[in-house]
Amino acid sequence: MALHTAASPSAAAVTPAEVVETVNQESPDEVPPQATGHSRPRQSEECTSAPASTSAPEQPAKRRKLSVPPPTMVGKGCSFTADVWQNAAILVDKPQDWTSFDVCGKLRGALKTKKVGHAGTLDPMATGLLIICTGRGTKQIDDFVAMEKAYSGTLRLGQATPSYDAMSEIEEELPWDHITDEDLESAKQAFLGDILQQPPMFSAIKIKGERLYKAARRGEVVERQSRPVTIHSFELRRDEENRQDVHFRVACSKGTYIRALAHDLGKAVGSAAHLTALRRESIGMHNVADAWTVTDLVAAAQAAREG
Repeated sequence: MALHTAASPSAAAVTPAEVVETVNQESPDEVPPQATGHSRPRQSEECTSAPASTSAPEQPAKRRKLSVPPPTMVGKGCSFTADVWQNAAILVDKPQDWTSFDVCGKLRGALKTKKVGHAGTLDPMATGLLIICTGRGTKQIDDFVAMEKAYSGTLRLGQATPSYDAMSEIEEELPWDHITDEDLESAKQAFLGDILQQPPMFSAIKIKGERLYKAARRGEVVERQSRPVTIHSFELRRDEENRQDVHFRVACSKGTYIRALAHDLGKAVGSAAHLTALRRESIGMHNVADAWTVTDLVAAAQAAREG
């Protein structure tokens, strides 16, 4: 992928959602993040000459897809011109309480481009790296979605919520002060490598044509199949001042629900747990340290347009 290297100056309603790494999964109350106005790639025809024998059937013309150049990666501080959005992938640090679709909507207007999509939903509660693709760059969304993700965050022992995070009220409290660091380290081993993970009820997965979160809001529990995901690494550290809180770092495959991982770990140590903080640190080789804030990106885009 082409990189810009020269430096330049640089609220939405909160609803339970999921950190699920599929581009066409949306958070509750979030429109699917596929690119708006996205059309099929143009094709060119390679004609073949007529067959020598009149008895042979006529061969159809062969079709060949035009190759799409990789998008230009636009990270924090990169200089760019206003036409870069025709084929770009932008590193953005999503603000807390924004949906991933909120970010797309904001940039669609600020960058003056219709085709905008993101490569993997982040919960409104979460912050961190969101890759926003524009123009022809939207054709590369699946490539970014497939990359390994890394997260940091905090879970709270002894408390369970319906959404598995702090976006819903505590529904159950269980003893937690008996849990040792050794208990946590031992329990986490079952979550390393290739595992089967059951999605939360508060997720955008469709079962029998309905999003699970809609049934969850009615107080219903729908049977749902576990899905294969991979946890490459899972590091835990108890908070020194409040041992009910456990800080973590996770590297995982697409499709992993970090909320479900926190919930399942709580059950594995004979208690409960829910997510209280989450930040996406990286997607593949792309790091949140190189990401724009929405405010700075909008300002830089306006400066490029006026310059």
